[in-house]
Amino acid sequence: MSSLFLRRSALAVSRRAIVRPAIARPFSSSIARFDANSDKHAAPKPGQESKYMKPFEEIESENDLMPPGAAPGTVPTDLEQATGLERLEILGKMQGVDIFDMRPLDASRKGTLDNPITVKSFGDEQYVGCTGCPADSHVVIWLTCSRERPIERCPECGSVYKMEYVGPQEDPHAHDAHGEHGHDDHHHGYEEPKTMADFIKPEYR
Repeated sequence: MSSLFLRRSALAVSRRAIVRPAIARPFSSSIARFDANSDKHAAPKPGQESKYMKPFEEIESENDLMPPGAAPGTVPTDLEQATGLERLEILGKMQGVDIFDMRPLDASRKGTLDNPITVKSFGDEQYVGCTGCPADSHVVIWLTCSRERPIERCPECGSVYKMEYVGPQEDPHAHDAHGEHGHDDHHHGYEEPKTMADFIKPEYR
C-alpha cells in the first residue's frame, strides 16, 4: 500500500515539474554571432587600411573623431566606440605618435633661471611634478605653472621649470577673453601670498 502511494506521488510531482532545456540558446544563433565578427565594420588588421577610419594626419575637426560603431550583436572595441581626445590618442598610438607627450621631464640636470627645464602646455595652467636631480631624489613636489606666471621653482631642490604655451593663441576660454563676465583671478581681487622672494629678489618669483 505504501509503495503504491509513493509511486502515485512521484508521478504527480513529475507532471507538475517544469522541464527546462539544457541549452537556453540554440547553436545556430551562436554561430551567427561569431560570424558577425567578420563584418565590414570590424577593426582592420595590422597594416590593413579601413575606409571607416581616417588616418591620424587627416584629422581636421571633431567630426573626424566620430567612430564607425560596432556591428550589431557584437561587443565594440575601443577603436570602434572611442570619441574625441580618446580616439585621437588611439589613432596616434596606432601610428607611433604620442599626442599628449607622456614622456617624463628631463631629470638629468637641475633647472636654473637662465636655463630652466621647459614644460609644454596646451592649457592656461600646467601641473609639474618635481622629484629632484637625479630622479627620485626626493618625494614628488607639485608645482603650478601658468601663462601669467610661467616660471616656478621647486622648494625642495631649487630646480626651475618654465611653462611654454603651445595652445591656440585665440582661445575663447583663455584668461584674457572672458568678456564682461570675466572669471579670472583679477576680477575676484585675488592676490598671491608673498614669500621671501618678494622681499629679497622679486624676479625669483
